[in-house]
Amino acid sequence: MLENAFKSFYETQIVANLTNLGVFGVISLVLDITIVLFLIYKAFGLLKGTRAWQLLKGIALLIVLTFLSGYFKLTILNYILTSVMSYGVIMLIIIFQPELRRALEQLGTTNKWSRLLGLDKDINAKKKENVYKIAIAAVELAKQKKGALIVIERDIKIQDIISTGIIMNSEISPQLLVNIFEPNTPLHDGAVVISDNKIAAASCMLPLADDKDIARELGTRHRAAIGISKESDAMVVVISEETGRMSIAKDGTLIADVREDVLKKILIKNLINEPINPASKLKKAEDFKEAQEKNNK
Repeated sequence: MLENAFKSFYETQIVANLTNLGVFGVISLVLDITIVLFLIYKAFGLLKGTRAWQLLKGIALLIVLTFLSGYFKLTILNYILTSVMSYGVIMLIIIFQPELRRALEQLGTTNKWSRLLGLDKDINAKKKENVYKIAIAAVELAKQKKGALIVIERDIKIQDIISTGIIMNSEISPQLLVNIFEPNTPLHDGAVVISDNKIAAASCMLPLADDKDIARELGTRHRAAIGISKESDAMVVVISEETGRMSIAKDGTLIADVREDVLKKILIKNLINEPINPASKLKKAEDFKEAQEKNNK
């Protein structure tokens, strides 16, 4: 079945077009192939480093096995694999739902265009200033052992999370952040969300991660940080009320007990927009893992 589909596509779309190519047809074909290759490249870029990457390799192996079973006339095996492949699209949508949603949300963001046009230099300066303010507040909260959750919005907007809290729209300052998380005050419960270089809201409700492989000693704040970082590309700073330790979550990964210098480094590398570079996304992921390893030493 899969082999017939590829054969049909080759005959109707490739061979038929090649036999009737003019000058415009050649240009159209080159453009068509370029766009398809670009989309494949971007898709791999979005999936690499995510939980879906290993699953994608498994699906690729399944396709190869289906082809080989048909080629070597392994009828029963080919029938089973072909039946599984028939429902492959639905399975992919269900399995890759978080990654697909994130990719579609990123298509609607304007940050990448502003980077391309060089319009984000002033924004970067403001972001860097705010990173230091957040770090100062986090260190002070850690010293006082005040529990805190600070969510920093990036490309994917989290207006649905902001709407669950108290709207503030305030300038960022270490003093204000520390006061928000003062115990027994109206806003200390929940998370602060920072959006567009402002404190957008406080006392916001976050989704909790329910992964069974998350350490049992992690409390609700840490699970909430992992949860929102899985559902969006936000960075989350967490302060433990019990130990006063600072942690940071990104893409469903938590670095526990970070030092102030590590916190600043991770935030700057992930929040400050750099010139577009095909390797920049991979470099940031590697830096995040490197910071995690150094912090654990």
